[in-house]
Amino acid sequence: MRVLGVDPGLGRCGWAVLERRGGRVAVAGYGTIKTDGDQVAPRLAELATKLRQVLAVHRPEALAIERLFFNANVRTAITVGQASGVVLLLAAEHGLQVTAYTPPQVKQAVTGSGSAPKEQVGYMVKALLGLASVPAPADTADALAVALCHLNHAGLAGAGGGSIGAASEADWLARAAPTSPGLPK
Repeated sequence: MRVLGVDPGLGRCGWAVLERRGGRVAVAGYGTIKTDGDQVAPRLAELATKLRQVLAVHRPEALAIERLFFNANVRTAITVGQASGVVLLLAAEHGLQVTAYTPPQVKQAVTGSGSAPKEQVGYMVKALLGLASVPAPADTADALAVALCHLNHAGLAGAGGGSIGAASEADWLARAAPTSPGLPK
């Protein structure tokens, strides 16, 4: 299974493509799309164009996105929602199944704790995927974590699994050793 993980945002949108082959996870590509400017519509169009390029190059079979969690900053919540809308539209255009995960679900799957700090998520992504360094910015590490979370949950469903504990999820990810250590951003 090849999955595109997305940490949506208007200023920075993290993306990562991972592929599970048997019991191994390979990194196909990852990065962060950055947009800037005062007008939202052109930035959304730029985001769509760049994500279409990612979709064309990597051809994922599924899309996993980090679900918007309530944010005290309404402006940030609105722009994240707009960016999420672009991602969901592109997924629909490409016929991709979409699964949304909350930040605590992603953290739980990758670190074993739903309240892990961002630094721990980045460290675990590096360790689990055999990367040379912690992916930066954090949006990229978060997108990799979302993709790992999805592969974990999809693997459990495929194996007739259902819900299991956090330690078991971390064990599964640890066994899913990478086939290629670190690829360029």
